[in-house]
Formats: sequence, structure tokens, C-alpha cells
Amino acid sequence: TRWGTTRHAEWLSNNEQAADYRYRIDQGDTQINVERLRAIHLSPYISAIKAGAQSIMISFSSWNGVKLHSHHHLLTEVLKGELSFSGFLVSDWGAIDQLSADYYQCVVTAINAGLDMIMVPFNYQRFISTLEQAVNRGDVPIERITDAVGRILTVKYELGLFNRRINNEPSLDTMGSTDHRLLAREVVRKSLVLLKNDQKTIPLDRSAGNIILAGPAAENVGLQCGGWTIEWQGGKGDITPGTTLLEAIRKTVPPDTTIYFDPHGNFPGLERVDVGIVCIHELPYAEGVGDRADLSLSVEETDLIERVRSLCNRLIVIIFSGRPLILTRQLPLAEVWIAAWLPGTEAEGITDVLFGDHSPVGKLPYTWPESITQVPLELLELAKDGTDTPLFPLGFGLE
Repeated sequence: TRWGTTRHAEWLSNNEQAADYRYRIDQGDTQINVERLRAIHLSPYISAIKAGAQSIMISFSSWNGVKLHSHHHLLTEVLKGELSFSGFLVSDWGAIDQLSADYYQCVVTAINAGLDMIMVPFNYQRFISTLEQAVNRGDVPIERITDAVGRILTVKYELGLFNRRINNEPSLDTMGSTDHRLLAREVVRKSLVLLKNDQKTIPLDRSAGNIILAGPAAENVGLQCGGWTIEWQGGKGDITPGTTLLEAIRKTVPPDTTIYFDPHGNFPGLERVDVGIVCIHELPYAEGVGDRADLSLSVEETDLIERVRSLCNRLIVIIFSGRPLILTRQLPLAEVWIAAWLPGTEAEGITDVLFGDHSPVGKLPYTWPESITQVPLELLELAKDGTDTPLFPLGFGLE
């Protein structure tokens, strides 16, 4: 997807949380040929449909200038026809409004393209009356409505929604139960990707001595969770019950181990220790509010790493982020680098790997660039001489 190709929605400029941001790549235009589209982007849909997916939400984005909510070929001919998808297609949040300045044309185009269910966040009465008008005029065939209704009702029937009684619903008391948190912890440790492990620094010996820990995210559940947590853009602090990295380490090491913690890495007069841990993070974001032209680590983050580096024999850097960050220059500063992504509420999944209760098994789901000039990643594929290589390739992960 090309930077700066987002078509801005009217609602964005009126939204308090997003008013200071301009989307740049989220909802943007993916400019690739059909061969690349099929080889890379269609593959997950094929797998999901084979696995039994019954609903697919269409993206705000465009393909070669055409909004996907209006793309009859991809929605009807490819998904429903070629791939035999029998479920229903649902629009994204108010996304059909972007298809035209004429709302009537938005509705006609989206339904005829193959949308079966429309997410209308505000004026649903306008959508209903507009669609009724389009059917009465013959601009939307009644057969298209019959197909959409049949798909939606079939999925509901197959899910047993017509037979479910209210008193059979699970109790909300089970949310966040011990079983749920154990599963979340397992997901965290299995998703960690060990990017570097010089001197076999991890697994750490629990009894190896005192530990330095630095970084605001090390004691902040909100920063572990990222966006789409409690609120749209997430938040900082104790926004939901959970275990921070600091708490997880305290639970893991012996009681006589001292953990020196300062979010800013300021430890005046502290004698050198064997192991230091720095946790760096992105601020929580969701959707285009998080669009960044430069994914490099900041000067402040680099200074933090260097401060702790000067106080320990071996340094571990843990990254909380929703995407690869550019860390090529800082990579030599630490023996260990771990991509922890956004681990959510259960940071004990991180200490499970740090202290050797479980081996790291995570692999990179996409290429990790060496510099921002390698984004978009197809630039790497075009480097025929092999001189332009990523920092870490797709599928990389030490064990």
C-alpha cells in the first residue's frame, strides 16, 4: 500500500480522538498487479474459507485506485464464485459512504458489488430507505437482496442462533478467569520472536543476581495492550486487570533478588549488575491514527538503552509494538532482542521464555526491514543483486 494514498473520510475531521491526525497509509491504495495480489493477499482468504469462515469484512482500502467495497470482481466473482464462499460479506464501519458523493450511488454500488450486510454507524434509517428506493427503481435487483438475506440467515442458522436460549448464555463472571489468563499467557510465550541471543544470554538463571529493569512499558498494562483495548485508541496505565512485566519478573525470581526499576533508566550510584532489561514501546494506536512515516527508534529510546547498557554486563531489549521497528543501529547495543508484539495483560508469558520454562518458538510473520527505505517491502524483492537485504527475513526466529 502506497504512503499518502488514503482518501480521508469526512467523519475523521470531526472525531475528537482523531482530529489531530491525518491517515496516510491506513485505508490507502495497494498498487500491485493481479499476480502479486493473488500470490500474497488472496492466500489467507483461501485458507480461511477452507477452514470454515462464514463472514468476511471488506477493507476500506483500494486496489489500483478502486475501493474494495465497490469491487464486483473481487467480491462476487472471486470470493463468492471462484472460491465458493457461501457465507456473507459485511462492510467496514461506514465504509460505503466513501464510494461516492451521492449516497444513493454508494448504496447501489456496494450492494451490487456483493456486500450482504452493511455496517451503518449513524443514520440507519437513511440506509434502509435508500436501499428500498434502489430496489423499487430496479437499480438493485431483488435477486441480489434475496441472495444477501439467504446468506445471512443461513450462517445464523448454522451457528444455532435460532435455537439458543438466553438462559444458556455463559456467565460474564467467566471473563478473565484463570483458564482464560492461562491461555492468554500461552499465546504470549508462543508468539515471542527471539531476534538475537548472543552469548546464550537467555534463558536466564533465576538465581544469577540482581536485575536492572527500565522503560515505562515495563510497569504499564495499557502499553502492553496497545489500541483496541477498552477504548478505540487504547490507553496508558491500569486500563484493565493484568500482570506487567515488572510484576512478572518479581513473581519469577527468588525473594532475595533485587529488581532495580526506573522507567527512565536513571540509577545514580548503582553498582554494575550482570543483567539489564530495557522495555521499549510504541504508544497505543488503532487504525490510521498510528500511521508513521518513520519507524526508527527515537533518540530517547536509544539513550535509555545506552544508559542501562553502561550498568550491566548483558543487556536484553524487549519490544512492545504492533509492527517491526527500525532498530538496525541499536542492535549491537544488546545481547538479546525480543519482539514481544503487544502481549496484552499476561506478561508472565514473557518471563516463561526469559527464564527458560519454555523455549522460544515464534517466527516472524513478515520481513523485518533494515531501514525505512525498504518499505514497502517489494523494494527488497526488486533488488536483484542481493545487496539490499532485510534485517530479519520472513519466518526468522531463534530457538
